[in-house]
Amino acid sequence: MDPSRLSATEAQQRLRQGSLRPEALMEACLDRIAAREPAVRAFTWFDPAMAREAAASCADGVLHGLPIGVKDLFDTADMPSAYGSPIWDGWRPRADAAPVAWARAAGAAVVGKTVTTEFATRKPGPTGNPHNLAHTPGGSSSGSAAGVADFFFPLAFGSQTAGSVIRPAAFCGVVGYKPSFGLISRAGMKPLADSLDTVGVMARTVADCALFAAAVSRRDLGDPGRRAELAPRIGLCRSPAWAQAAPETVALFDRIAALLGRAGAGLVDRELPPDFADLTEAHPIVMNRESAHALGWELAHARTGISAELMDRLDFGLAQDEAAVAGAYAVFRATRAAFPAAMEGLDVLLTPSAPGEAPLGLEWTGDPAFNLLWTSLGVPCVTVPAGVGPGGLPLGVQIVGRVGEDRAVLAAAAWVAAAIG
Repeated sequence: MDPSRLSATEAQQRLRQGSLRPEALMEACLDRIAAREPAVRAFTWFDPAMAREAAASCADGVLHGLPIGVKDLFDTADMPSAYGSPIWDGWRPRADAAPVAWARAAGAAVVGKTVTTEFATRKPGPTGNPHNLAHTPGGSSSGSAAGVADFFFPLAFGSQTAGSVIRPAAFCGVVGYKPSFGLISRAGMKPLADSLDTVGVMARTVADCALFAAAVSRRDLGDPGRRAELAPRIGLCRSPAWAQAAPETVALFDRIAALLGRAGAGLVDRELPPDFADLTEAHPIVMNRESAHALGWELAHARTGISAELMDRLDFGLAQDEAAVAGAYAVFRATRAAFPAAMEGLDVLLTPSAPGEAPLGLEWTGDPAFNLLWTSLGVPCVTVPAGVGPGGLPLGVQIVGRVGEDRAVLAAAAWVAAAIG
């Protein structure tokens, strides 16, 4: 088997047994990149010689020899970090972001920096969806999702402020994990919205995501590769965004529910209380207000380098009066406090990962309608592949749980993935 096609946990086992060397694994990934990167365009920075050196000198840890992609929102001491903006083109930080530093300390070998939208929010980069290059891979973690999907690396960092881990992972047919807010350190990541920014990971299996996230967070996230003895109690939550679901998503939700029921899951319909719909208006106020403050230097000294699309959103954030801002934060507090009761009697919720297949074109990364609510709540989410839509592009379903119950959510996500088959 081509080593580039191995999941992270499969590769880890072979590396530990000595039947695979880090250099050979990296070389297989480099061969794949050479064949496909000119079309996919997942990288903002890529140097094969540096990648080979990283594989040859990787530390002896839990991620020993595993190639990773790093979203270009995270600082790297040995590679440029431009944050998807021409303002920072060629910028060389002095240190790695904390997640990157911990990944290297655990033995990961950085392949390169992956494309992000402008400051992980607006103007997309050039990356195409590996399943159909005319379609978006999603964003803002565009290059990370495309790179995992096209076998450039088995693991990648992403980040989510609205839907930037879950949506691109679903569009590209890989697993995406947005942990509970703050589980993975954000130090050294270009900030956008302090109340929302969450470091996440992408991989080919739920167990891969748990392996990676546990290594960089120093938390015990269990072993999702070991099938749970008891089937989870799952709430089928179409969410306040259901009106935006495409026909393929409506059909998908019914099909997956039937599969999970046959596999033994306890299923109930569970919609959130009506006031949770207020997050649809509260989230953009908080996100754009905090983004405008986070980009204060750019607004003061490099305004012409900000795209018109992003400037529109920053102006929106700054135009909010005190009452609107206070009201948005009040919605966050109230819904976060009420969420555990809304899940009473359940292990997880099942909800769509995105409205439908990846949209045509590269100028828009898709609608985060099925993501921003969960990001606002700070809860852990995992998207797993769930077949394809009418255009032959991947679809996903999202497993959501309570804050701090990441281990249980990952286990439930692995159970769902196995039941889907």
